[in-house]
Amino acid sequence: MTDSSIPTARLGETGPEVGVQGLGCMGMSFAYGPSDAKESRATLERALELGVTLYDTADAYGQGENEKFLSPFFKANRDQVVIATKFALSIPPGEPTRRVIRNDGPYIRQAVEASLKRLDVDVIDLYYMHRRDVNVPIEETVGVMAELVREGKVKHLGLSEVTADELRAAQGVHPIAAVQSEWSLFSRDIEARVVPAARELGVALVPYSPLGRGFLTGSFANADTDLGADDFRRQQPRFTGENAAANLTLLDPIRTVAEAHGASLGQIALAWVQQQATVHGLPVIPIPGTRKPTRVEENTAAARIVLTEDELAALEPIASKVAGDRYADMRFSSAGRE
Repeated sequence: MTDSSIPTARLGETGPEVGVQGLGCMGMSFAYGPSDAKESRATLERALELGVTLYDTADAYGQGENEKFLSPFFKANRDQVVIATKFALSIPPGEPTRRVIRNDGPYIRQAVEASLKRLDVDVIDLYYMHRRDVNVPIEETVGVMAELVREGKVKHLGLSEVTADELRAAQGVHPIAAVQSEWSLFSRDIEARVVPAARELGVALVPYSPLGRGFLTGSFANADTDLGADDFRRQQPRFTGENAAANLTLLDPIRTVAEAHGASLGQIALAWVQQQATVHGLPVIPIPGTRKPTRVEENTAAARIVLTEDELAALEPIASKVAGDRYADMRFSSAGRE
C-alpha cells in the first residue's frame, strides 16, 4: 500500500471537511477487552498520517476514560483533528454497569461540561445525542444542543440511532451535520428510511461497526468461545451460538470478492460501506475501530477499492440472511422504533 491520504467528504451542508474514513476509538478503553495504551497511541498517530481526521469517542466509553486517554493526542494535533463525542448514557450512582438514557436539558449541560474537562478543549467539534429518550421531545433535546452551539461550546450537532422522523424533527430546530448508525454488510436497516431522509436533508451518514464488530474480518467465529469474558460482543445475539455458526457461512461471497482484489475480508466490507456514498448519493464516513497501526493502514487502503456492479450484486443478499439482532434489546436503535 502507499501512504497517499484518503479522500475527504463534508459532514452535512455546513459541517467540516474530514477524511472519508474516521476512527472509532471506543475499543482503546472499553468493551473489547484489554488494550495496549502505547499501541493505541501509535494507531492514532498513524491514522492522522493517512488522512484520518474524524476521531469518535463518547462519555460512556470507560466512564469517561476514553475521552481522557484521547486528550493528549487531540491537544497535540488540535488544528488537524475533528473531535466527535456523545452524551445520553448516564451511569446511576453505585451501578457502574448500568446505563440510563437521558436527553433532558440539565443532564446535557452537565455532560458537555464534563466532556470538555476530560478532553481538555474549549469546544467540541461534533456533539452527538448518543441514544434517544422517547420520553423527551427531540425538539427539546436539540434545542438545548443548539444553545451549546450559540454559547461556543459545540460547533456542530449529530444524532445517533434516530429514525427518519426524528431526524426531520431535529433538523427543523437546528442543522444536523451527521447521523451515526450501524451500517455494514450485516446491518442495513437504515437504508429503508433513515438514509433517504439524510440524503434529502443534506446530512452525512457516519456508520459505526462497519466491520460487523470484527466478525466481517474473520477475526473470530463465535464470541462465546473466541473472546474474553469481558468482551461486549458476547452480549450480541448474532455472534454467539447457532447464530454465529450460520452467519459465518455468509462470509463466503466476501471472501470471493476479496480474492479477486487481493484484499482482506475487512477491506471488502469497508469498501462496500464507502461505496454506499455513490449508491445512495450522500456523504458516508465510516468509523471502523482498531487499536493497531497495521489495521488502520489496512482500513484506509479500503477507501481506494472500487467494487464492480457484479461484485455489489454478489454481496447484496448477505444482510437479509443474517441470523440474530444486532442488540439483545433493539428498542434503543432506530430500527426498533421505525
